[in-house]
This record gives sequence, structure tokens and C-alpha cells, in this order.
Amino acid sequence: MLISFSLENWASFSDPVSFSMIASRERQHRERVPLVAKYKTRILPIAAIYGGNASGKTNLFKALSFAKNIVVKGTQPDSMIPVESFRLDATSTSRPSRFSFVLLIDETIYEFSFSVTRKAVIEERLVKITSSSEKVLYDRRDGKPNFGAGLEDIQFLAFAFQGTRDNQLFLTNSVSQKVEAFQPVYNWFRNTLELVAPDSRFEPFEQFLDEEHPLYVTMNEMLPKLDTGITHLCGEEIPFDTLPVPDAIKTMLKEDVHEGVTVRLVSEPSVNRYIVTRRQGELIAKKLVTYHRKPDGSETKFELQQESDGTQRVIDLLPAFLEVSAPHANKVFVIDEVDRSLHSLLTKRLLEGYLEHCSPESRTQLLLTTHDVLLMDQHLLRRDEMWVAERDASGVSQLRSFSEYKDVRFDKDIRKSYLQGRLGGIPRMPVASRFISSSCEPSNGAPQ
Repeated sequence: MLISFSLENWASFSDPVSFSMIASRERQHRERVPLVAKYKTRILPIAAIYGGNASGKTNLFKALSFAKNIVVKGTQPDSMIPVESFRLDATSTSRPSRFSFVLLIDETIYEFSFSVTRKAVIEERLVKITSSSEKVLYDRRDGKPNFGAGLEDIQFLAFAFQGTRDNQLFLTNSVSQKVEAFQPVYNWFRNTLELVAPDSRFEPFEQFLDEEHPLYVTMNEMLPKLDTGITHLCGEEIPFDTLPVPDAIKTMLKEDVHEGVTVRLVSEPSVNRYIVTRRQGELIAKKLVTYHRKPDGSETKFELQQESDGTQRVIDLLPAFLEVSAPHANKVFVIDEVDRSLHSLLTKRLLEGYLEHCSPESRTQLLLTTHDVLLMDQHLLRRDEMWVAERDASGVSQLRSFSEYKDVRFDKDIRKSYLQGRLGGIPRMPVASRFISSSCEPSNGAPQ
């Protein structure tokens, strides 16, 4: 689980900003807030971030994406680190960008932080936190790893550090060198943290195509309930040679797809989804299609591109909501613009479905950015689960939880206060002046 995330000098976040998922003393919806008894701490299962356009919501999402990529994928030798520093003052481009995570992994808390410029990793630190003490595993500064006392095989760790490039995180390189001590933190970024951008598709859509997949029946039961008009989805087998991809990709698939391996493909601009697998030596291709019921009770097939943008968005997001709601799951999903192309009531129902599965024992989280004020409802979310991003006159973004406002009571209409501008995070637009200039008025005597 994500306990907190801090950043500095990233995109529109010039100053240090912290985002915390630690629950306040608020008692509302307490029955669904995960409890970590070992640390006597409750961690929120959901957070919604509101704000006007260009307020910083997506920049927060991009910061998480950057951190995941630099940990999991790393960097190439002699390549620049793709960090996006604040650009509206003269000093920020020369300052490091800083990122800090506090994570709950297998009921143990870790703090992982690093600071980078475009050329190098300046600092990197990993701390293991127990209920009674903190143990520094390593503290990379001035080109030295500074390993903590008590770590096993210090000589091998020092050897692994020597092979760490200036533009590479030691966490990333140590895992590639089979160092197991730091593996849980790396695995959290790789396997637990899932990011869904507005224009991306949640990858495991082959769940819709595999009738033996545990979620196949559940997903096909959900789609009619969400008023999509779809009775079910399935995979239509097609000849491999007819896949609408370049010949070079087909050649690569023939070489790289071995028995039991599944590869996902999304064709653009048709948005059709395909999977390719090898069965008994032969490449098998399937295309995701939908079925709708006709008045006479029979069904007719639709191509995915024939479905509405909203239905395609539901198909993209539903596997994520089902996975984060599954028993014993430990995923952390971050969805940017969760409401894109979705009706407010549909988005709300998806969130309600997830929260119905949350309890003190659950270990999943859902973080989302949105413009949908219908979700700004204390019957749905706690005050400490609602955040607002706001950009000031100098272009600097800040984050604030609604629980920080003393006048936001549990029975208050937060939506009304937000739209009136009392909580910040709304567009700053001129009210008294005319929005459309006179140069846009009709000319040549045209009627107005």
C-alpha cells in the first residue's frame, strides 16, 4: 500500500508537496478503512484528487509514472534521465528533483527516496521501519552507498554498487545483480503499482478472451449491469496472417512468441484488441468482439470500434476495478481522469462497487484524478479521501486534503463550497469582463 508520496521540483510542483494516505481520526466510513495493527495505523483505501485544468493533477500522475519507470526499466548507459523540473524560475532547472515514498509491503513499512538531475542520481536512500525502530539499508550520497549495519554480504553489495552507473538507481541495479534484500521494494513498483492514463488501456484485456480465466464470467456479468448494451464479450479466432500489423511485427511475433506465451496488441486507429499465443506449435490470434441482443432474442456481433467511447472506456477500466476488488489483492491503481467518457452515475457505481469490498483487512488502494463533482460526496468518500490541486499565480501547484479545512464538517455540502471557490482548485476566470472579444462579433451588418 502507498502510505505517502512526496515530491519537489517536478513539473508544476516547485516546492515540496506531500500526499498522505494515512487516515485521520475521522470516524466516517471507518468500517472500510484498512488497519495495520502492527503499526497502530489506518491507511485509506481510496483518494480522489480534484482541481481545475492545468492545476497539477496529471503532473502528480506523471511523477508516479516517472518513478515507476526509473525503478523498473532504469536508464540506458550515457542517456539523460527524463526528469521534468519546474520551468518557471531561473534556478529550478539546476536543482535536483526529489521523490519520496513510504510503502507498506507484506506488513512492513519501507521508506524509499531519491533525488535526480537530468545527468545523475544525486541521492538515494532506503529505510526499513519496524514498529519500534528504523533501520537504514543504504544511504547513497557523494558516490558512496553507506550500507546500514547488520546487512548480510556487505562485500557483494559493495561490488554491486560499483557497477551502478551515475544515471541509474542502485535499487534497480541491485535487483539485476540478484540482491534479494531490496527486492520487495522493487517488486512493489513493478507488480503492485498500476497506472492507467486517460489514453491508455489496462493491459490484461485477454481476460475477456479466455473463458477459463477466473474473471471472465464476472466481467461478462458486470457489463449488462452497467447499461452498455453488451450481453457479453469474447475472443474471435482469426488467421494470424490477417492481423492488421506491419510484416516486421508479424516476423517478430513468429520468433518471440513461444509455447504458452501471450502477447497483447492494440491496432490504431481502429482500437481493436488482439492477443497472439502459440498452441501446439501454431500461432493463434484472437480479436476482442462484443455481442448485443436483438429484439427476437438472438445476438449480433459488433467490432470494438463500433462501440461508443464510453463503452470502450468501461471495457478498459473494468478489469482494473475487478482486480482491485478481488479478495486478498494488494494492488495500488492510479487512474488519471477516471471520469473520461463516463457518465457520472456510472463512475460513482464503479467506485461504490470497489468500496463495498474494502475492510480493515484489505490491502488494495485506488487513487484517481477527476473533474466530476458528483463524486464529491461525503456519503461516498471521507474528507481525508478528497484532495484538491491548485496552481497559484506563479504557476506553482499545491495539494491539500479537505480534512485540513476546519469549516468542512461531516454533514457539510462540500460540492457547493467547492464550486463557490471556497476550497480552491477551480479555474480562475474573469467574471465581470466579456469572455468573447468584440473582434469575434458579426460584421457587415449581420444580425446579432
